[in-house]
Amino acid sequence: MSVVVSHVSADNITVAKFGGTSVADYQAMLRCADIIKKNSTNRLVVVSASAGVTNHLVRLSQADVSQSEREQIITNIADIQFAITKNFTNQENINNVILALLASLRCFADEQAKQHTTKNSDEILSFGEQLSSHIFAQVLQTVGVNGHYFDVRQVMKTDDLYGKAQVDLAQLAANAITLLLPLLNEQVIVTQGFIGSDQQGNTTTLGRGGSDYSAALLAEAIEASNLSIWTDVVGIFTTDPRITDQARSINEISFGEAAEMATFGAKILHPATLIPAMRQDIPVFVGSSKEPDAGGTRIQRQVDSNPTYRSIALRREQTLVTVKSPEMLHASGFLAKVFTVLAKHQLSVDLITTSEISVALTFDNPHGSTQALLTKAVVEELEQLCEVSVEHGLSLIAVIGNKIHGTKGVGSSIFDKVNDFNIRMICHGASNHNLCFLVPEADANQVVERLHDTLFSS
Repeated sequence: MSVVVSHVSADNITVAKFGGTSVADYQAMLRCADIIKKNSTNRLVVVSASAGVTNHLVRLSQADVSQSEREQIITNIADIQFAITKNFTNQENINNVILALLASLRCFADEQAKQHTTKNSDEILSFGEQLSSHIFAQVLQTVGVNGHYFDVRQVMKTDDLYGKAQVDLAQLAANAITLLLPLLNEQVIVTQGFIGSDQQGNTTTLGRGGSDYSAALLAEAIEASNLSIWTDVVGIFTTDPRITDQARSINEISFGEAAEMATFGAKILHPATLIPAMRQDIPVFVGSSKEPDAGGTRIQRQVDSNPTYRSIALRREQTLVTVKSPEMLHASGFLAKVFTVLAKHQLSVDLITTSEISVALTFDNPHGSTQALLTKAVVEELEQLCEVSVEHGLSLIAVIGNKIHGTKGVGSSIFDKVNDFNIRMICHGASNHNLCFLVPEADANQVVERLHDTLFSS
């Protein structure tokens, strides 16, 4: 089979990122390969681990895994990957690569069982992306695209904060220009999301949302013209379509709106993904690898439409903390003391409202529930300063749009429709792009559905 080689200019490169479901099996990978083949600007491909593999690796990285369970997990991972390569005409080379990677994985798993470290955990977690990128490069070759594997750890240099490593942006840019960019004129490069390496060459991981973030960082480093995020849904929706079947895909959205949506619970993009794209002003496309011709959402700095209401985001498992003290009245320094306690326990405040003698706030936890953040030690330390009340079982609803804080009638349009629900906290005015409030978890879906019907019915 002939191999396609397309020459592109440095300012006409698209970075394409495929999530775990997009590279879950052979047919899924073929769809992705077709996307790459149809657009010659797709030069750099970033892949996640095949769906299901990361869950196995997470378990394998834990401390209490017996030898028999370790072997079973590695067998399960092998089954997922060999189910893809069995469709190749020439399997020997890629299967040998997989076997070698699994042998290395077994060594790290055995070492982890003897001495559990976060460094070993990162090594173990990296194998999902290593496997899928090797395999997808071979899939590209089978459809006539000159695809080649590239180890992202050569360019994605980080600190040694294993599990949530911070990328050295200057070193990434220098490495990418020297080692990566020259390859893109002759090849389609397939590399890994989520992983990097520290200055000693040890593997690191970038944490939750790391694959999308990796793709955005690489796009920024090579000054790509576009970033495409291929997932299993047709773009970003006006709200979660699992809540209401009236949710619809959004054709275009600004960076500011998309950042608010990601921050307040939309699952399609991790908030960090947009930061490199915004710095370099790189448009981001979000589409479905299952339905690549069905359109999607384009995210960029300037958009043609700027509606008051763009979407409704929902973030569950929120905790509301209210601190109250008469000492706050006409006194200075009280809030500083409260925030000193929170900073000591590394708690990041998400939303805050104040009155004369009380402050209500929520905490930011990108990994899910905020309940676990508020430990007994935090509460006891706050109680030395003031009266503290804690409410769990809440959901945060954010109405995202444009000029929300300066548009007449926004409050009545939203709250008149939900006045029969208990609203626990309202934050409005701090952002041009959102109005958000807390409701009991049990009411959240109904509130979102009613608001969506009201704000997006036309």
